[in-house]
Amino acid sequence: MNQIDRVLKEIKHIVTDIDGTLLNDNGELGIESKKLIKELMNENVVISLATGRLHSATTEIVKELSLNGYVISLDGALIKNCANDKTIFESFLKNGQVKKAISIAENMLINIALCHSSSIYYTEYNSVIPSLLTRYGAFYTKVDSYANHLSGTLEIVCSSDMKNSIKQMEEKFHFPYSIGCDTSYFRSKKIENIYYLEIRKAGCSKGKALIRLLRHLSIKPMHAAVIGDWYNDITMFQTKAIKVAVANAIPELINAADIVTTRSNREDGTAEFFEMVLKSKRE
Repeated sequence: MNQIDRVLKEIKHIVTDIDGTLLNDNGELGIESKKLIKELMNENVVISLATGRLHSATTEIVKELSLNGYVISLDGALIKNCANDKTIFESFLKNGQVKKAISIAENMLINIALCHSSSIYYTEYNSVIPSLLTRYGAFYTKVDSYANHLSGTLEIVCSSDMKNSIKQMEEKFHFPYSIGCDTSYFRSKKIENIYYLEIRKAGCSKGKALIRLLRHLSIKPMHAAVIGDWYNDITMFQTKAIKVAVANAIPELINAADIVTTRSNREDGTAEFFEMVLKSKRE
């Protein structure tokens, strides 16, 4: 048995990203991955998901795979047990932070919505939100006012075609103007000239959620593996877990990976790694 097989044999927990990684571009699970995940769970390997999706947008996948692990959703703001839906960790923004974001967005004519675990709330003024946000499987709820939905906000998401306005708003949530918030600014992959700003409580990321989960399970990071493809997976690749990038991953992940699959998400690339782990377990 070579060194990589010995490392894979010790894996107790696999955490995989969903979109662009576990699912193909049509949002479908690979037949081979589905079969191998079941076999890995039979070998007592815990299989979990880590995603930017809302928790409610993961439930069908969890059900289809009958997962034995956990779901890290909204890039680390919430961790729940797949079996009993018990919350392991949650990180809500303060009501004052939410009010501040709403006020700034309204003054700067920026679209804004509040992400809770079960739904994304938006108002009539922000009615373009469902068409602008690429939140797979998310439920959208139109409300008359945000006033009754401040509590329970895990993430604030803003969008605009005015890049400078989005950047100015981001600055207002950095020190010294604001304390206790993390922001993510990025350009849309699918809609031309649309820019996004995500605001979460400080300390929320997939990587930090992974460490929290492994501590909860008393599993050493070196006995866990992470699989990803996109920028929000970088923090998981900064841990001591085994790092796996699918072939379609961004260069930053491929360069940091211990293993890069030869197949992309369109070719069920995760199955390639699942097969490697399963083989090592059975040798």
